[in-house]
Amino acid sequence: MEKLDRIKELVALLNKAGKSYYSEGQEIMSNYEYDALYDELKKLEEETGCVLSDSPTVNVGYEVLSELPKERHDSPMLSLDKTKDRESLRSWLKDQKGLLSWKLDGLTIVLTYENGELVKAVTRGNGQIGEIITNNARMFKNIPVTISYKGRLVLRGEAIITYSDFNRINEEIPETDAKYKNPRNLCSGSVRQLNNKITKERNVNFFAFTLVSADGVDFNNSRKCQFEWLKSQGFDVVEYKEVDKDNILDAIDWFEHTIVNNDFPSDGLVIIYDDIAYGESLGRTAKFPRNAMAFKWTDETAETTLKEIEWSASRTGLINPVAIFEPVELEGTKVSRASVHNISIMESLKLGIGDTIKVFKANMIIPQIAENITQSGTVRIPEVCPVCGGKTRISDVNDVKSLSAGMGLNDNIVFLGYRNDPQNVIQQVDSVALCSYTEGLPLTPIEAFAHGKPMIATPVGGTVEIVKNEINGVIVSPGNIDEIASSILDLACDKEKYLKLARNAEKCYYEEFSYEIFESQVLSLYENL
Repeated sequence: MEKLDRIKELVALLNKAGKSYYSEGQEIMSNYEYDALYDELKKLEEETGCVLSDSPTVNVGYEVLSELPKERHDSPMLSLDKTKDRESLRSWLKDQKGLLSWKLDGLTIVLTYENGELVKAVTRGNGQIGEIITNNARMFKNIPVTISYKGRLVLRGEAIITYSDFNRINEEIPETDAKYKNPRNLCSGSVRQLNNKITKERNVNFFAFTLVSADGVDFNNSRKCQFEWLKSQGFDVVEYKEVDKDNILDAIDWFEHTIVNNDFPSDGLVIIYDDIAYGESLGRTAKFPRNAMAFKWTDETAETTLKEIEWSASRTGLINPVAIFEPVELEGTKVSRASVHNISIMESLKLGIGDTIKVFKANMIIPQIAENITQSGTVRIPEVCPVCGGKTRISDVNDVKSLSAGMGLNDNIVFLGYRNDPQNVIQQVDSVALCSYTEGLPLTPIEAFAHGKPMIATPVGGTVEIVKNEINGVIVSPGNIDEIASSILDLACDKEKYLKLARNAEKCYYEEFSYEIFESQVLSLYENL
């Protein structure tokens, strides 16, 4: 364990030094010191067979995919039965020993190693079929890409993004509505990126919670032994405590008091029998395995008065109700607002201004309305969008009522809002429109051409230096909506024309705007000074 801890320490130190030198122009250690530490790391990796994904000894190439392939799991990944009652959990344990751990709130991933190498990573998906994200998993902050064990290893764990990274990423997004709602949603999007460079930048962490199989390894019929063995291979394992019927309540108390200081999201606890054979002998129901159970916190509630419903337009084009109420203290903090999510939930709660409501924090974090005691049902749904002023409409999708604006445009238009991954969006569209009234030298056409997408653009500023009418795109008049719409339809319907413009767009990028061309032009400029 000392060698593995030293590996993690060296990786962090060397990466910090590298970032400081190459990105910030500052040296925090001499070249001599850096080389000595690098050599020490390389030697330890050879001795242990453990190479972390972010090790400076590994040169990882980024890859952009068009889609994530899907795969059926060898065995279904079932959900866990749940309880909020501590005594029920104690009774379930009986006279057995168990391992009590955090129930991390992220995205479950299945990893497969062969001959000491990570060969496959698959998301949980619907429990039956998941998405293959192997390229992205190699970008996770703490996953070993190489381990000392050379047999076939299959394990499950949770991919998460810490609160500190979640806050950092949101701080970089200027638009309030474009910010991510919670770390789990951010993690899900990060893990499932088509461009694994973005996954790398998000600092996704992985914590193992189940060893499925490891050929030829004797774990002495103990889950704890499995956890410790995974640690010896370089994996971070979910934090756990050994429990029995005598100390389980104290252990739950410890987790409850600790959660407020955690930098990672969790939505409860998981207990599993340490005795592997005993747990597996219990079998499973149609929905749950019988060898483990989830524990959810009993939510602290408070009564308050509903002051108003704020209607918030989202980046998807929906207008969502937000309850504003008299501030109350929950889980050590004051809260005064909670999302109501959609019209269906608002109607089921029968909300009205002045109603007495009960609120709580889901998973001790997210404010929610638990109950409306008064149920006056007097809240009126706005007929006009608070942002655009357009007429609103109620749509019913899968028995969920949602409010949107724009005279039905929401059926055909997806409002993505601010995105920091335009390449992922561009590669999924047929063409790109830039309908500006003014421009300098825009980057949008260059980004579109890099992916072989023709442009529909207005002849303003430097746009005309890039987009050539009927060669790599279509030029339209600024503000002429009919002309813009007609050009979009023309490219969508005329396949031969579209393919010609797309080929020329990609050719233009590689001949005029690629990094290689830019590099040669800059060098030529300096050489001719």
